[in-house]
Amino acid sequence: MQPGAAVDGRSTRWDEHRAARRAELIRAASKAVHRGGPGVSMDEIAAASGTSKSIIYRYFDDKTGLQVALGAAVVGQMHDALTQAAEAAETPKRALRAMVGVYLEMIESSPNVYYFVTRTSAVAGTEEPAAQLAASGPATNGAAANRAPLAAFLDSVIELVAEPFARVTDVSAADAAAWAAGAVGFVRGAGEWWLAHRDRPDVPDREQLTERVAAWLWAGPVGVLSHSPAARTPDDRRAPTGARRDAARPDLDRPLHRAATSDLKETS
Repeated sequence: MQPGAAVDGRSTRWDEHRAARRAELIRAASKAVHRGGPGVSMDEIAAASGTSKSIIYRYFDDKTGLQVALGAAVVGQMHDALTQAAEAAETPKRALRAMVGVYLEMIESSPNVYYFVTRTSAVAGTEEPAAQLAASGPATNGAAANRAPLAAFLDSVIELVAEPFARVTDVSAADAAAWAAGAVGFVRGAGEWWLAHRDRPDVPDREQLTERVAAWLWAGPVGVLSHSPAARTPDDRRAPTGARRDAARPDLDRPLHRAATSDLKETS
């Protein structure tokens, strides 16, 4: 637009209306998935929206377009919640525990929405051939991120988790990223196992699982990577493993200058 050119007020109002209506339809679709499960039909979504399928298709090209838009909204909520939890924590260790807790709380709040996001191929990024996905690389490509919001979300969470871990352990960025990728997969796997078995009397509740998963993740790699073997004294090398780790372990609760991570949220 040239400087001084008039703004078409009608066009602006229409764009705002369209964006607001899309957001309403996404919220209605989320409620329909929450109540009806990940396989909910477009007829059910239209009924929950109080409209018809033809109206929905005015705002989304097809069912896949609506699925991707809903997936992007859900993982955006997850990311915001995880980031807030990490930033509010005073130390890297507490940030990790807070992120695990938020993640488990959110998937418990609506398993149907969680499974919709993780198991819908267009949302998870599994409907394309593996070679094509590999060629697109990490989700830095805007088109890839829009096409597969879960894949983009997981990449962003890995980056957020890796940063405080790298600061505490003083490892390379590649080592931190490798650990963070494993940690994200571990938490996701543990959470999905817990969702499927949480009604059993011997299965821990959410708070208990949060503490255990955070402890397992923290104690293992931090105990091993928090010091360099080359820097040990001869006495350190001969000391019992537990004693060496205790002596060399850094202050795990030192303040975290900057943290970040992600979220999922139920829409009721």
